Amino acid sequence: MKVLGINAVFHDPAAALVVDGTTVAAAEEERFSRRKHGKRPVPFSAWELPVLSARWCLDEAGIGADELDAVGYSFDPGRCAPADELGLDDPWDWLRQDYARRAPAFLAEALPGLDPAAVRFVPHHVAHAASAALAAPYPPDEDIAVLVLDGRGEAASHLAGRYRHGRLEVLAGQRLPHSLGLLYEDLTAHLGFLRSSDEYKVMALASYGQPRFLPLFRELVQTTADGGFRVAAVDWAALAKPRHGEDDRLDPEHADLAASVQRRLEEVLLELAAWLHDAAGGPARLAMAGGVALNCVANARLAEQGPYQRVWVQPAAGDAGTALGAALHLSAETDVLPEPMPGADLGRGFPDAELEAELIRAALPYDRPADLAAVVAQVLAGNGVVAWYDGRAEYGPRALGHRSLLANPGDPATTARLNDIKGREHFRPVAPMVLAGRAAEIFEGQLPSPYMLFTHRVRDGWRERIPAVVHVDGTARVQTVDPAAEPRMASVLAEFDRRTGLPVLVNTSLNIAGQPIVDTPRQAMELFGAAPVALLVLGPYTVRRAAAFGGG
Repeated sequence: MKVLGINAVFHDPAAALVVDGTTVAAAEEERFSRRKHGKRPVPFSAWELPVLSARWCLDEAGIGADELDAVGYSFDPGRCAPADELGLDDPWDWLRQDYARRAPAFLAEALPGLDPAAVRFVPHHVAHAASAALAAPYPPDEDIAVLVLDGRGEAASHLAGRYRHGRLEVLAGQRLPHSLGLLYEDLTAHLGFLRSSDEYKVMALASYGQPRFLPLFRELVQTTADGGFRVAAVDWAALAKPRHGEDDRLDPEHADLAASVQRRLEEVLLELAAWLHDAAGGPARLAMAGGVALNCVANARLAEQGPYQRVWVQPAAGDAGTALGAALHLSAETDVLPEPMPGADLGRGFPDAELEAELIRAALPYDRPADLAAVVAQVLAGNGVVAWYDGRAEYGPRALGHRSLLANPGDPATTARLNDIKGREHFRPVAPMVLAGRAAEIFEGQLPSPYMLFTHRVRDGWRERIPAVVHVDGTARVQTVDPAAEPRMASVLAEFDRRTGLPVLVNTSLNIAGQPIVDTPRQAMELFGAAPVALLVLGPYTVRRAAAFGGG
């Protein structure tokens, strides 16, 4: 059973391939097109067919489009309603729906040999739900609660349900215009950031503020007895003056507003999860997806205070993940029960011979050290920044040790240095990666945490030792590294620990602001050439800045 999944509505176009229930490949179109979030410079959220990523998925598996049993498209135009009927001011909504209806023909044209009749519409939130529950590392014979929250799908913004043996039972949903995701998007735009893209910046800003508007938002945003919620209109300008771009000054009132909305989001998430737990019969495990599920602060609070023993979040929780969800959903419908995701490293990778050929083509002096971990750890211990490119690219927005910038967490100046390299706001935090076996002695919270989707409290005695990764509120967004799954990165962590006494490294994405994470070795070399990075690692090969460019 060969099923290709496609996301091509709103933003983050992506493709994923599932063969006999196994996830073979998944990638976002932005990694190929180099357009962040797949958005073209047009006055509406882009509709971009993930042609390049879909072709790559098929090539990776060595199959042709004519061999596909089904193509799942993660949007069902038959479920849509006019934007004005939904209470939305969206003049381009009809155009997206028209594109979606024509998707079978578009896909058949883009993928020669594909039968248009093989394309099936999968409702947007059903695809989100499948991407979470069917990919989660949970026993398939156990009930799994699933919670989806995002900006919007066809006519709703929320789904709550239960999976049994790969089948979804929907227990609740929330019709538009009520949307927690759109609420957060509105706040993001009011604060001068890009809506549908920069919500994570608001989450970071919230840690600097006080939730003094929380009583108001408890009135404006309320859950309902049927498992849904209501969101009233917000007069944002009455609470904090609008910013008209990121060059405008951020004031304390902006941080306070962000803190208030963030805190109310956490509370509502807890209330919705508790309702679902009761309605689903008390399952021990929860799976989550949708853009709201990328809010790692809210996830951490739910894991700690919610009724579930374990919470798992799809690492590609945003719309890109619906490509995988659509493929998993159609696989499960044919009684091929999908296997859990093998990891997030589902994108493009290049064999060592190709990496070496790219280095030769670029005329960069390189080495293949016998002890790569020792070379990298030495640079990091000396406060050098390392561009690390290894294995297959990550699926989703987080760099998880395959396309990363690494640095020393013991230097408090590291955060500012990395934000300067990347061209980011200075209030933006950077995250730690830690050996899984050492995580509990340093961090409190749900562990292991391989996908960097929860925040953790940093234990007393460690905050001063790893200041670069500690948020202003004493937390950190942790990624745990399992040596069995990531032996090369684990070796670097162990060697850095031996040299410094710190089993932690700073890990941030290998890109600069406004650009997608690098995907090819050439892109990695271009970033290395343009940024003050001491060492480039391409698989087993290293390039030192001093040797390559005559600088430090």
